[in-house]
Amino acid sequence: MKCRIKNGFVLAESVEPALSFFTRLKGLMFRPAMDKGTAMLLSPCPQIHTCFMRFAIDVLFLDRDGNVLYVLENMKPWRLSPIVHKASQTLEMPAGTLQGRVKTGDAVEFI
Repeated sequence: MKCRIKNGFVLAESVEPALSFFTRLKGLMFRPAMDKGTAMLLSPCPQIHTCFMRFAIDVLFLDRDGNVLYVLENMKPWRLSPIVHKASQTLEMPAGTLQGRVKTGDAVEFI
């Protein structure tokens, strides 16, 4: 699965879904890094942490329609995100992916 903003900016060429309790719980913990052009989609997920992670990530909190509710860039290891109450999905990407190009209200599509 590929992910992009509806304006055409590609967020990830490969999206790994984390849809069960255990895949969401494990998430990106203990991995050495994330490859450029990859992402992890956690659903449902209104909040994340980066405990036991070795690298920073960029994060988009999305509603059920794929609209961006909150953007968090360069979230370092051992941090806790705010709770985004209306978020139903969270998209995690390598730090530096977003570079200010995505904002609240943008629409994300998975193709």
